[in-house]
Amino acid sequence: MSSQRSSARFSYPVFLDLDDVVVLVVGGGRIGARKADALGAAGARVRLVAIDVSDHVDRSLMYEVREKAFDAADLDGVRLVVTATGDFDVDQAISNAARERNIWTNAADQPVDCEWILPAITRAGRVTGAISTDGASPALAGYLRDRLAKIITDDVAEIAGVLARERAEVKAGGGSTEDIDWRPRLAELFAEIDRACPWSPEGNCRRIE
Repeated sequence: MSSQRSSARFSYPVFLDLDDVVVLVVGGGRIGARKADALGAAGARVRLVAIDVSDHVDRSLMYEVREKAFDAADLDGVRLVVTATGDFDVDQAISNAARERNIWTNAADQPVDCEWILPAITRAGRVTGAISTDGASPALAGYLRDRLAKIITDDVAEIAGVLARERAEVKAGGGSTEDIDWRPRLAELFAEIDRACPWSPEGNCRRIE
């Protein structure tokens, strides 16, 4: 084993394309609903399984709702699993059943039964910031996410759009975007919006049009 390995268990952050991916969420309470809704909004085909489905669930975002207890057949065709029943033994049994099929599972508030965890996220347009504490403190992750949200504003999203267009122009001209040092251009763009409206920690000032 490499001596350079991170001490954090969940040490390799990734961003997933969940469009049309079947994800199983077990649990229809407040926490299950929050996770299911977020997955549905990300394009996943969410299969929600719960004995009781609360009003917190946005059914329009669900691909399928099965109002019953979990059984192994619910794992058919599934790529990822989220368990949020609130019952440790039930969540653990679901995680074990998924693991037998090599399906990665996130068990709410039970890192020991997770192959992946959900970070605290803030988003503006195509720019996404994610914070994780390796499961140590979701509250701290949420606090840091809120602070990061004051930096990742609509203006930052606009900068991402400007740079995306400029990268497309370089590629269309046969050039490579990897050979360009973008830092001076970034400094120029941020200086432009700072001149229009100085940065404020409240994040309430629109700086570019």
